[in-house]
Amino acid sequence: MGLFSGQFSNVVEWEEYRDDVIFWKWDNKEIKKGSKLIIRQGQDAIFMFNGKVEGIFTEEGSFDIESEIIPFLSTLKGFKFGFNSGMRAEVLFINTKEFTINWGTKNAINIPASGLPGGMPIRAFGNFNCKVVDHAVLIEKIAGIKKQFTIDEIRERVVAVLNQLLMKWILKCGKDMFHLQADAFEIAKGIREDLDMEMCKIGIGITGFAVESFSYPEEIQKMAEKAASQSMVADMAKYTQFAMADGMANGNKGASIAGDMAGLQMGLMMGQQMMNQMQGSQQQQQNQSLNQQEGQQNTGNNIPNFCPNCGTKTSGANFCSNCGTKLV
Repeated sequence: MGLFSGQFSNVVEWEEYRDDVIFWKWDNKEIKKGSKLIIRQGQDAIFMFNGKVEGIFTEEGSFDIESEIIPFLSTLKGFKFGFNSGMRAEVLFINTKEFTINWGTKNAINIPASGLPGGMPIRAFGNFNCKVVDHAVLIEKIAGIKKQFTIDEIRERVVAVLNQLLMKWILKCGKDMFHLQADAFEIAKGIREDLDMEMCKIGIGITGFAVESFSYPEEIQKMAEKAASQSMVADMAKYTQFAMADGMANGNKGASIAGDMAGLQMGLMMGQQMMNQMQGSQQQQQNQSLNQQEGQQNTGNNIPNFCPNCGTKTSGANFCSNCGTKLV
């Protein structure tokens, strides 16, 4: 028997391990006498027989199945290997690490908003963290009928319910429909709690959820950018002071920014000064014209109605028409 025992030996391990796989099933293979079980870091191994869990092993290392594994199995603890026969069992390897998965809305979500009959179309994206939290539920709901389970399948399940959860928590926590990012933390917290309850139904726990960004229609974005630029121009003095302070704190790069902003403000000030000068010149010309008109009117008022020399009526002339006497 010693001559042939080596040819029946094999290794039970997670073949072709992938970081994006949540579990992988070693099945349809006969475990022979002398076989080894290898559990790597971040893995659990679950022995199953006829669809029933026989034992769960969580310590990493290499183990002799006959002497170190079988004695701890529920119904197979007394199993004896024969010379040319082995034990048929399934071994489910679980990836115990925490996964980080990106998500994004497939289509815009129409959030009810005042003045918009069809609602505000909003998209969002971010990421969430998850891990296996219940082996029994995962086996019952998923592993019993699948050879492996990937994070893409988790993402599909999450995205399928995400639109409703986003709408629910945006309406609950969104104080300003045009500045949802300010409330992103509270929105994400509510979604994580609801999503965790949903995913626990398949043995997966949601340990974290984040909304990285909300995006609005292009027209709304342009309006927001225009409003922001108008606000900056209206408060250019404060913006320049900030840039200069930033330049002093951050060296040449900040100084360059401050210099650019100071130059822009100087240009605006010079333009304003030129406008003031032009307006002052026009005002001066208008004042001179008015003075001339008033002088003429005053001159006309000083001419006597009759010549003081000969008594002839002057009719507003500067000299008497009869004797030539100067009247002004």
